[in-house]
Amino acid sequence: MNATTGCVAPVMLRQISFFRMLSDEDLQKVARYTREFHVTKGQVLFNRGDPVHGFHFVIEGQIKLAITSPQGNEKVVEVINPMQTFGEAVMLLERPYPVFAQAMLDSRLLHITQNIVTDLIEHDPAFSKKLLAGMAMRLHGLIQDVEAYSLRSSTERVIGYLLQSCGDMQTGTPLEFDLPMSKQTIASRLNLTPETLSRVFAELSNAGLIHVHGKHVKLFDPKQLAAYGY
Repeated sequence: MNATTGCVAPVMLRQISFFRMLSDEDLQKVARYTREFHVTKGQVLFNRGDPVHGFHFVIEGQIKLAITSPQGNEKVVEVINPMQTFGEAVMLLERPYPVFAQAMLDSRLLHITQNIVTDLIEHDPAFSKKLLAGMAMRLHGLIQDVEAYSLRSSTERVIGYLLQSCGDMQTGTPLEFDLPMSKQTIASRLNLTPETLSRVFAELSNAGLIHVHGKHVKLFDPKQLAAYGY
């Protein structure tokens, strides 16, 4: 990892949701315990079992959190996009990382050390509530993922992902966008094999609902796609 020299601007820290209510003085203090660094695509930030010394905030790029089975199969637990944080909960537990983190794109991040977060928790109840609220939202999202993997068919998972990616399932007009990650990563994120993902894409294409070329996807009728299979 390549650390950036110089201090991190407090204004950058205000982009982190649970830092927004802090005073300028407190933000200046956090900045002294923060470093900015860059990682290149494919670079590992930390491995499963590594000690935790703080949490991360993604400024630019994309980071995947994943687990590798003893057989070598990879399961993507979460994909972290710009303006999102990761590592807060395990930092507070003071346990090693349960996943590994790898850059999916060239990325720019902040690392905020545990000492300053602990100090804020001890002296600022409002900060503590905001931090807990953020972690509760993350947990809620993971529970929704587990529900989707357990109760929805492979086709329903893929449709849900496509509609979420385009951001609009109410329109009947075509929408086009690029997949934000590789198909292999999407399959892992949806708890599917790459072969199953390809099969579902083919099924939806044959039904006249989508067209996929590389990473580019066209949804001919998002509203009709949302109703497919239900």
